Amino acid sequence: MVRDSSLVHSSWDSVLEPHKSRIESILLNLKDVEIAPAPDQIFRALDVAVDDVKCVIVGQDPYPTKGNAHGLAFSVPESLTNIPASLKNIFRELENDMNIVIPERGDLSPWLSQGVLLLNRVLTTEVGKSNAHARIGWQRITESIIEEVAKREPVAILWGNSAQEMSQYFRFKVESVHPSPLSAYRGFFGSKPFSQVNTILESENKSIIKWTKQ
Repeated sequence: MVRDSSLVHSSWDSVLEPHKSRIESILLNLKDVEIAPAPDQIFRALDVAVDDVKCVIVGQDPYPTKGNAHGLAFSVPESLTNIPASLKNIFRELENDMNIVIPERGDLSPWLSQGVLLLNRVLTTEVGKSNAHARIGWQRITESIIEEVAKREPVAILWGNSAQEMSQYFRFKVESVHPSPLSAYRGFFGSKPFSQVNTILESENKSIIKWTKQ
């Protein structure tokens, strides 16, 4: 099952175990489908101990372009030079908010290593098709993950309606429209989510996140 992946920290086992049969059923139904991300990276967001999570960024579903998704919401592999539009807007706001130079690559693994859970609500899609797996059962699993990690009172970044459906679980949250080009100009730009997260973390006597990718 999930634990076949070395990318899942063992602290998540008790959260995932009740969903074992559901996960196995989903993966069985997808075995003949070319999916994004690759099967061994579906749960990569959980490559961090649940008690170490300080911030949760909730995405919708993986990038459908082949090779773009690698299991972390909004992130793309370091090898890619073509950064997706939503991530470009995130970096643009990062520069505006934190005076951080826009990165040339889009791998957000350095955020994960600092305790940022980059979790999509839907963990797979079919290559070439956005939102193809929105109704196959992933949301029940990811909602359980969110419910559990929220007990540690991390700060949630909730961009867009899908992410904000999880708002009820979080005491601390930063919300705005989605960074997609379709909505970014309606309240994402200028929202300063990264400095807001660090202000909250400081107020709770937690270490801040270094949002630079260096």
